[in-house]
Amino acid sequence: MPLSLYYYLSITAVNILMTWALYLPYRLTQLHFITIANMMISGYLSGYLVMRLHVPFIWALLAGFAAGGLIGYIVSLFIGDAPTFAVVIVGFTSIYITRTIVENMPIIGGTMGMFGLPNIGGSPAMHRWIIIGILYALVVICGFLIYRFDHSSIGRAASTIFVDKELASSLGIDIRKLGIIVQTFSCTLAGGVGVLYGFIYKSFHLDFFSFALIGVFMTILFVGGYSTQWGSLVAAPILYGLPLFFPPEVQSWRIVIYGVMLIFVLVLKPEGFITRKFIHSLGFALSHKREQVIDS
Repeated sequence: MPLSLYYYLSITAVNILMTWALYLPYRLTQLHFITIANMMISGYLSGYLVMRLHVPFIWALLAGFAAGGLIGYIVSLFIGDAPTFAVVIVGFTSIYITRTIVENMPIIGGTMGMFGLPNIGGSPAMHRWIIIGILYALVVICGFLIYRFDHSSIGRAASTIFVDKELASSLGIDIRKLGIIVQTFSCTLAGGVGVLYGFIYKSFHLDFFSFALIGVFMTILFVGGYSTQWGSLVAAPILYGLPLFFPPEVQSWRIVIYGVMLIFVLVLKPEGFITRKFIHSLGFALSHKREQVIDS
């Protein structure tokens, strides 16, 4: 597999998964940026386990999922039903605190980072195939779980909360409990993705987990469409792939381009390009066409 294709496929999968990690809490109007901090914590934890303690990669990956989920659960006990602004502040603060702690821990590289992670499978080629396989297996599994969530009674409850929290409370919906569930799931997912994110490059560095990631994931979420999981699935490969065709001088402005695009979408098309109405219309059209083919 060419190195450029490997990076495109792997980072696209990371963007899809992490945008879904934002999508779920946003179904309750919560922008849960603590997921970025969870990526960092779980990533460095796995790097330490593999590099210093010689723990097999699979156990380090599972430890990353577990650490992300545990942190997410503990934090969600306090902000499970908090307003959007409070959740955003907690997220930004957690990123800043985590970066500061990492900077001052020489045992995990500090400001220099952690380099030289071993190949999984013994060779660079096998390493790439294993990383790609795990990432896209996660995309399929998480995509299925989110689809089931969106079409369940819990998903309908989340939609009610998004529209009107007071109405949801009057219907007996436990907003805090639902918030704990989605935030814990998102942080668990972010923890595992954080491990894989570093192993894509076989290194960990603070620059991998900068505030710019928030801009990337937010752009994918809102340009694709925040009301359905399919928006992220479609927008992620397009938004990450398009800048690769630009000259290097333009590619360096990628984050600025994302920011401008996000502003325009929020102003001109707040629901994004792939909405629930669009998905329902597409499903109806395909069903109608299938019936015509059967009748003919």
